Amino acid sequence: MLNWKNFDELESYKALKSVKPVELKEVMAGESGAKRVKEMSVPMAAGFSYNYAAKAVDEDILKALVKLADEAQLAEKFEDLYNGDVINTGEKRMVLHHLTRGQLGKDVVADGVNKRDFYKEQVKRIADFANDVHAGKIVNEKGEKFTTVCQIGIGGSDLGPRAMYLALENWAKMEGCFKMDAHFISNVDPDDATAVLKSIDVAKTIFILVSKSGTTLETLTNEAFVKDALTKAGLDSSKHMIAVTSETSPLAKNPGYLAAFFMDDYIGGRYSSTSAVGGAVLSLAFGPEVFERFLNGAAAEDKLATEKDPMKNPDMLDALIGVYERNFMGYGASAVLPYSQALSRFPAHLQQLDMESNGKSVNRFGEPLNYVTGPAIFGEPGTNGQHSFYQLLHQGTDIIPLQFVAFKNNQTGNDVDIQGSTSQKKLCANVAAQIVAFACGKHDDNKNKNFVGNRPSSIIIGDQVNPESLGALLAHFENKVMFQGFVWNVNSFDQEGVQLGKVLAKRVLAHDTDGALAEYARLLDI
Repeated sequence: MLNWKNFDELESYKALKSVKPVELKEVMAGESGAKRVKEMSVPMAAGFSYNYAAKAVDEDILKALVKLADEAQLAEKFEDLYNGDVINTGEKRMVLHHLTRGQLGKDVVADGVNKRDFYKEQVKRIADFANDVHAGKIVNEKGEKFTTVCQIGIGGSDLGPRAMYLALENWAKMEGCFKMDAHFISNVDPDDATAVLKSIDVAKTIFILVSKSGTTLETLTNEAFVKDALTKAGLDSSKHMIAVTSETSPLAKNPGYLAAFFMDDYIGGRYSSTSAVGGAVLSLAFGPEVFERFLNGAAAEDKLATEKDPMKNPDMLDALIGVYERNFMGYGASAVLPYSQALSRFPAHLQQLDMESNGKSVNRFGEPLNYVTGPAIFGEPGTNGQHSFYQLLHQGTDIIPLQFVAFKNNQTGNDVDIQGSTSQKKLCANVAAQIVAFACGKHDDNKNKNFVGNRPSSIIIGDQVNPESLGALLAHFENKVMFQGFVWNVNSFDQEGVQLGKVLAKRVLAHDTDGALAEYARLLDI
């Protein structure tokens, strides 16, 4: 029987409050630091390792976190989730994004169907469609092959798929499996759609409209924008558009689309990259085999996340250390710093994943919480970030925990040797230097040049960004967020916080306003 208790009701909470903090700059200095780096690492899927040596934890803190994992029943709650219990209490729904990439537990039946079979069927239907497009069996009105795909969606229908596409674009070109250019239209700002449409040949483009309900205002507005462009080009929009939606939406079985592929209410937008939402665009861009490899990487990491011992479960351990930093060290933000240009939009996706999931001030039952929950998330690829916000990270008044992601090899194999080392070696050297600089600091009598240190970080190290490693990395962060939500006793799978603004925007457009809302509408000439 699961106990859904608030964090501060657990004995582990009291134990962690009394544990002695670690002086990071001391334990990371000299041979002590070298020993930590060698020993404090956990294997992940797809050849990754999660190294937490530069986190301000020791044996006592880790033991307390292991007890927290047991008392909070993290493994058992995950097991209930993947076996189809109603974990999303706000919307009274199951949470099934793990099923899109593999079967972890018993069969889950909902809406009269086996959900694993349903998700596999959508992958197969998308694969058949993509193969037909690539083979020239599905063509435009002039009999020409489609060369471009453009996804129309917002939030989880854009951020995740866009980040995954950009992460694999160069890899696919080098591997010879690049099939179609992909573009994305998300912002309701007409300049976004205009810029994309001006950069592509609409006659040779397949547009993917992604909306679970078929009623998302921004997405339908951008669809109308695209249809208008197709009409002005003398093209039939129904020969250029497919839909990714629910089976009950007005977009399903609609003659206005070449095809419709389905998702369901059990997969939140920010968790949908491994569903048809990511599957359609990635399969068209790179081929179905690449998308399948991406799913396999995520499935392998999910399997590791079922491990009950946090010291062998990198996703759970990462989550627990993050909880310790948030609730007991008082750190209000966290930076994700991928040292790979391929992951340029990955931090933006993680912003939504983390902040939309755990940005909650009430528990699963709607009761106010007496402790802080999800941190603010931001990030930028290295080394660009070093010349931007690292000043604050190193010497600012707030300590912000850091999560580095680095790879031993680049995607293209293209590099040059300058001053005795390659660009990739220089990139990796910067990661190593930053970790130690943040942890150990540097004393200088000139206070402008003094680095206090004691700035914690972890690093996820892989070989290369490829479909399997990208899937594993995505699953790691999805599972980390889930485990933290379990500890904080929040519902990580609804997002009521995004709804009020939508409602008020519709009132403004309907001229149903008063007070400040009416005045802002007047100022904006609405």
